[in-house]
Amino acid sequence: MHERPLIFVTNDDGISAPGILALSAIAKKFGDVVLLAPDKPQSGMGHAITINSTLRLNQTNFHNVLQEYSCSGTPVDCVKMAVNHLLKRVPDLVLSGINHGSNSSINVIYSGTMSAALEGALEGTSSIGFSLCDYSIDADFTQSTAYIEKIIAEVLEKKLPKGVCLNVNIPKLKADEIKGIKVVRQAQANWVEKIDERKDPYGKSYFWLTGEFMNFEKHSTDTDEWAIANGYISIVPTQSDLTSHSSIQHLKKLEL
Repeated sequence: MHERPLIFVTNDDGISAPGILALSAIAKKFGDVVLLAPDKPQSGMGHAITINSTLRLNQTNFHNVLQEYSCSGTPVDCVKMAVNHLLKRVPDLVLSGINHGSNSSINVIYSGTMSAALEGALEGTSSIGFSLCDYSIDADFTQSTAYIEKIIAEVLEKKLPKGVCLNVNIPKLKADEIKGIKVVRQAQANWVEKIDERKDPYGKSYFWLTGEFMNFEKHSTDTDEWAIANGYISIVPTQSDLTSHSSIQHLKKLEL
């Protein structure tokens, strides 16, 4: 008897967030789902792992899947725990999200959602991180269901190159307003930070880290930022190799 695909689902917004509820419901159409997600929001954690304290798992029942647990750790902890402890076999697919808010461009560096997907790729599994460009708790994830299903089906059938995951960002649009899917590159953009300093009732300073997102390639038509702004779902193939390959020859003269 042919086994159904084993799909592992996680996120960074927490196990009861609307985005992961939507993603787990979609994943169940394609295979047996095991879900392990943080027990609290972990946005902006990047590829952090827990090494100075213990990890705890608690069985939960938000999603009606094969197995489901919350974890006291980070999104990457969740993937590591699942692949190396919880799952009885290597998953056919790792899904992360659906994130509340964009993870396009430089945001991929900070994203817990995408770090979980990247960790899945490092474990040798085809992995996808999904994000909706809507930070509202009432965000409507159903508008992109057909596209998410199409992407999952394609990856399950054809797999991804080893070490590569997909960074999928969905514009905040109605289903009939989404123009389609574009496979693009990461835009050159960054946050211009602002530090908001305030005083507590005792006169001591505390700080809020804020900032403005700046896209330095507004006129480039092959980036994720352009695709999203023009009504397309963007897909950026993403990997862990941060080597600047184009700089190697230039820097060879520094070798002794």
